[in-house]
Amino acid sequence: MHAASSVTSFSLADGIDNFDCSADEPTAMTTLSENGVTARYFETDDERVLELSCEGRTATVAQNREGYGMLKVRETADGSELERYYGFDMALDHAAELLGVRPTDLPVPDLAADMGM
Repeated sequence: MHAASSVTSFSLADGIDNFDCSADEPTAMTTLSENGVTARYFETDDERVLELSCEGRTATVAQNREGYGMLKVRETADGSELERYYGFDMALDHAAELLGVRPTDLPVPDLAADMGM
C-alpha cells in the first residue's frame, strides 16, 4: 500500500459543477492521488473517462459508456485520439509514457478498474 494516497468522491448533485472535461458534463467523479499522479474518473453522456495528471502533463483513457469497444488514449479528456487498445493495461502503459512515469505509479480508482475488453 502507498502511504501518500487520498480518495475523494462526489457527484454534481453535491454542488461540484465546475469541472470542465468536454462538451458533456460529467455525472460523477472520483479522484485518487498516489506517487505524485492524480487520477480523476468520471462519466459523461457518451464515455467513461480516466484522466491522469502529473507535473502539468495529462493523459486520458476513455471508453464508450456501454463498456465495450476499444479504449482510446488522448492527451486530454477532449483531445484527439492518439491510439486505441483492447486492454486496460496497454492503455495505462501508454498513459504512463505520456506522463513520464512508470505504469505501476498510476493510481486507478475502483470505478475505473473494469475498463477495457
